[in-house]
Amino acid sequence: MPYSRRTFLQQATAGLASLALLNQAAARTAARTYTNPVYAGQFPDPFVLKHQGRYYAFGTTGQGRTPDGRIFTLLTSDNLVDWKPAGGALTPPAGAEGADFWAPEVVYHKDTFYMYYSMGGGAIGASVGHRLHVATSKTPQGPYTQAALLDVPASKFTIDAHPFQDTDGQWYLFYARDFIDSDNGYRPGTGLVVDRLLDMTRLAGESRTVMRARHDWTVFEKNRTMPLYGGQTFKEWHTLEGPFVRKRGNKYYCFYSGANFLTPRYGVDYCVADSVMGPYTDTGDGKGPRVLHAVEGHVRGPGHHSHVMSPNGKSEYLIYHAWNPEMTERQLCIDKLAWTAQGPRCQGPTYTPQPLP
Repeated sequence: MPYSRRTFLQQATAGLASLALLNQAAARTAARTYTNPVYAGQFPDPFVLKHQGRYYAFGTTGQGRTPDGRIFTLLTSDNLVDWKPAGGALTPPAGAEGADFWAPEVVYHKDTFYMYYSMGGGAIGASVGHRLHVATSKTPQGPYTQAALLDVPASKFTIDAHPFQDTDGQWYLFYARDFIDSDNGYRPGTGLVVDRLLDMTRLAGESRTVMRARHDWTVFEKNRTMPLYGGQTFKEWHTLEGPFVRKRGNKYYCFYSGANFLTPRYGVDYCVADSVMGPYTDTGDGKGPRVLHAVEGHVRGPGHHSHVMSPNGKSEYLIYHAWNPEMTERQLCIDKLAWTAQGPRCQGPTYTPQPLP
């Protein structure tokens, strides 16, 4: 039978209908997925607070300021994936011109929001070091106002404050600080400590070491000269930073990022304790980060993370930064955390479409 115009039109119409259905299916699939980064702008050291069903993300600005003249970039979201800029979070403290501001974390306690961060001079605090501070606000988005210095007299370089409330209600502060000795087989560099908080703005001054460097993979730089320590040169300088604590069962898991954030070695590992003040045990084999690590050709420098629950409260997510391909921006990424028989493992870093949280 000859091929009729009607047959052609019927088949063309059917083809267009099928294509429309495929496009609709693709749109539905896309609507149920996300692809990292979830925020493509500069957003280092991301911390996410979930409050009354809404997410607030805070990121490092260094010496920079947000368009409204504040410190720490603020984003908001209802689903962990679609983020909207919301200005800056911290009102610049008096006399802080030219200072670096790093790694904000926010908690809510007794009708007040407390923001913990470090402030210091220079790109690495080489001349005046870094100190921990706390600021307060009555709303999660701020603006926050600096309230107190959380001084650690034994350290000239103290960063990455992480407040943690135990199940009995007591608050603790985990943070990173420098150690320049090599006692007991440890290596000089930035390590992790914990102290009890007398209240939300005062440390007890009873800090204990959580974890110090002892593995090759955590080296930041070899033959590093440190002006902060009288120009002393260290054969190897290591870095453990960005602590974040989760209690699961009767165990305390202190997650941290290790190595040089510019290198493929940078990633997230953890140590474990039976008590919040330790002692903490490193259960890894020392070959590299087990929770989150680079993917050659796709993801570089994933780390300095925080944890948050999904909108439905059923899944735990890591919020972290990773470099864009040009290594000009550290961008906001998310991936699900799994608690396996071998310990916590991130189901990432991913760079292809993933199911929505």
